[in-house]
Amino acid sequence: MSRKGNCWDNAVAESFFKSLKKECVYRNNYLTRKVAELSVFQWIEMWYNTNRIHSSLRNKSIKEFAKSNKNQNLAA
Repeated sequence: MSRKGNCWDNAVAESFFKSLKKECVYRNNYLTRKVAELSVFQWIEMWYNTNRIHSSLRNKSIKEFAKSNKNQNLAA
């Protein structure tokens, strides 16, 4: 944790929620809370965690990063 007034400890969470709102929430009008929950769940599990590229993974998706690391581990 950083000292009071330093925002470094929240950067990852803030980046995630910015992406969630911009790419999922603000693009839809939800009629019920249940529909919103399902939409957010699907976005996280089917897009963000699998296909979306992440700068922290050298601009690869999680699938691509895992595959390249698996290949590197097999070659070692």
